[in-house]
Amino acid sequence: MRQNGAVTTDSIDRERLAAELLRGRRGGPERLPAKSAAAALAECALRVLFPEAAGHDARADETSAELDRLHTGLLELLAPLRQLRPPMPHAPEETAARFLGALPRIQAALQRDAEAICVGDPAAESVEEVILAYPGFLAILHYRLAHELRELGVPLLPRLITECAHDRTGIDIHPGATIGNPLVIDHGTGIVIGETTTIGDNVKLYQGVTLGALSVDKSLASQKRHPTIEDDVVIYANATILGGRTVVGRGSVIGGNVWLTESVPPESVVYHRSEVHVRSGPREPQPIDFTI
Repeated sequence: MRQNGAVTTDSIDRERLAAELLRGRRGGPERLPAKSAAAALAECALRVLFPEAAGHDARADETSAELDRLHTGLLELLAPLRQLRPPMPHAPEETAARFLGALPRIQAALQRDAEAICVGDPAAESVEEVILAYPGFLAILHYRLAHELRELGVPLLPRLITECAHDRTGIDIHPGATIGNPLVIDHGTGIVIGETTTIGDNVKLYQGVTLGALSVDKSLASQKRHPTIEDDVVIYANATILGGRTVVGRGSVIGGNVWLTESVPPESVVYHRSEVHVRSGPREPQPIDFTI
C-alpha cells in the first residue's frame, strides 16, 4: 500500500525480504546463545551463591531448586556451542557438572572480594549492600563465573557473560584475564582489563583504570599483551598501564592519570605531576577563546 507515493510496511513482502537477508549471511552456526540468556544465567548464579543478598530464602530446598535451574540453563546455552571450532574439550553435561562443582570455590573467592570492598569503602554499610548494589562487585562476579567457563574450554559464552556486566556497569573485564583474590574495584566506571592481564591478590582499582596492550596487531593474539600487576597494588583513577612486559611490583601505588609502559619495582610510588594555576584579582584576557 502506498500513501502519498511512500511505501508503507503493509506493502513489504516479508518472506521475500527474510529470504534475501538469510542469503546475505556469511554463514556459520544456525543458532547461538543470546546475551539475554547469558545475563539470566549470571542472575541465577547470584541467587545460588548469595540467596539472602539476592532477596531469596537461604534454605537448602530453595538453593537446590535454583541449582536445578542453573544446570538446565547452562546446558541449554552449551548445546549450540558444540558447533563452534575449536570444539569444547568436554561434553555439555560434563562441562556443566564441572562448573557446578566449582561453585563453592567461586563463592568463597567472591565472599572475600565483597568483604574487602566493604572494609575499604567508608560508604559501605554491610557486605550485603556490596553484593546487592555495588557495580564493582557485580563485574567481579560476572568475571569469576565467566573465567571458570573459559578455563573449562567453553567458547563465546564467557565473553557474553562479562559483556553483560560491561553493559550494566561500564566495567570491561575480559574473561581470559587472571585475577587474584581479593580484588577491590572502587566505583569502577570505565575500567578496562585486557585478556592477558595478570593481577595478584589484594589489588585495588579505581574508576577509569586501563590495563591494556601497547599493540593491537592481530598477529600478537596468542602472546601476552597486557601488564602484570603484583600483590597489594593500588591503582588510582584514570591511570593507564600498557604492555605485556610491564610489571607493577608488589606493594606499589600508581597515582591518578599516570601513563605507564615500563616496569616499576616493588614498593614504588608513581604519580603524574600537573600544574594548577589559580587566578585572583581582576580578570585577564583569555589566551584561548573557543566554542563547542
